[in-house]
Amino acid sequence: MRLFNSYSNKVEEFKPIEDNKVKMYVCGPTVYDYAHLGHARCYITWDVLYRYLKFKGYDVTYCRNVTDVDDKILKKAEKEGKTPEEVSQYWYRQFTNSMNALNNLKPDIEPFATKTLGEMISIIKDLIAKGYAYEAGGDVYFRVKKFSDYGMLSKQPIDKLESGARIEVGEQKEDPLDFALWKKDEKFGYNSPWGVGRPGWHIECSAMSRKYLGKTIDIHAGGADLIFPHHENEIAQSECANGCKFVNYWLHNGFVTINKEKMSKSLGNFLTIDDMLKNYDANTIRFFILTNHYRMPVEFSDEALQSAQAGVKRLTNAKGKVDENFDITTTDEYKDFVEAMDDDLNTSKALAVLFDLVTKSNKGVSEAYTILYKLATTLGFTFEKATLSDDEIKEVLAEVNAKIGKSYASMDELIEDRKQARAEKNWDLADKIRIALDENGIVLKDGKDGTVWEIKG
Repeated sequence: MRLFNSYSNKVEEFKPIEDNKVKMYVCGPTVYDYAHLGHARCYITWDVLYRYLKFKGYDVTYCRNVTDVDDKILKKAEKEGKTPEEVSQYWYRQFTNSMNALNNLKPDIEPFATKTLGEMISIIKDLIAKGYAYEAGGDVYFRVKKFSDYGMLSKQPIDKLESGARIEVGEQKEDPLDFALWKKDEKFGYNSPWGVGRPGWHIECSAMSRKYLGKTIDIHAGGADLIFPHHENEIAQSECANGCKFVNYWLHNGFVTINKEKMSKSLGNFLTIDDMLKNYDANTIRFFILTNHYRMPVEFSDEALQSAQAGVKRLTNAKGKVDENFDITTTDEYKDFVEAMDDDLNTSKALAVLFDLVTKSNKGVSEAYTILYKLATTLGFTFEKATLSDDEIKEVLAEVNAKIGKSYASMDELIEDRKQARAEKNWDLADKIRIALDENGIVLKDGKDGTVWEIKG
């Protein structure tokens, strides 16, 4: 398996530190607002990596943090008259719901920053003791120039960084390049050896990855926007505190763009996952993301989503049954799929393998559907048909009853009445039932085993 390492700028053979075990850390959300399509791109990408590593037989420990202490959270808390914890807990639940709706697997470990403060303080104390950090008026800063490899990940020389560095009002840095490990905050802060304050963003991930995965980890992943300064600073503080290499493979996904601009909350051009799911299902969003290589930008458009929707229909409407006992590892399609995914997660090539299987499955090749199902679920696609709750069915029936002047109590009763109408050549009633259901997002499918209803899409 080969992965592009952002640190070396090369595609490298993946070799875990410990035999068959993989320690993987992904920078998680700052929980203060709805997750958007950019987050979907990031977390679907690393969900696929997690699934694929497990598919390959690795024992994976996937850790994704939750940043629940941050300026944005504090501002929202003040604005809404709530505590920071109330804000972060509410938006964490919304984020979790969005991830579940996208069919992303839950990480093995999901630590909160506020629950890891002791580890952060311990690392900061070590950095001060070693001369890599200093306290100034209740703040603690990292001495960037003491770490000779600073800028290696982002490929930015120190002199270039110096030209753009500034000291903000109230900061007491020795050097404009130095970054905060701890910030004085007497209103929302926590006790520390340097007074009441809260951690800088970068130290959070260093502390959580060390606590749960160890001092050196196999994979650290996230969006390309985190390369500098976040990941650059993580490397500096972790390697100086721990005295060893921090990460073996740095992986970064590209942006989602709209009109060639990165999608982000700050630019105000983002689409929330919840809004997306009103028009497109999780399979469609996943397909849209995976059609493109994870390192490349993805340009959002309704046309691209509609194309993805058509692709998903082909995939999920394939004909066949799953034979759980069939060993797919001996097949050419399995080998082609693995070859594509082993080539730096070439998901577009892997999707092409799936569509070859769709064609074979629809032509009656018995094992094709089993191979298709097992490979597609490795990419996180689901084949279960969408359904409605009892309450939603009642709402649909109420709408249909109102439109055609009937009083159906169940879908079975409605389908039976339409069957009777057709038998009596009462095409007017049969058509009215079909049209009324269609207007409520339900399609009727007539087959040799009778009539069934499905959600459109």
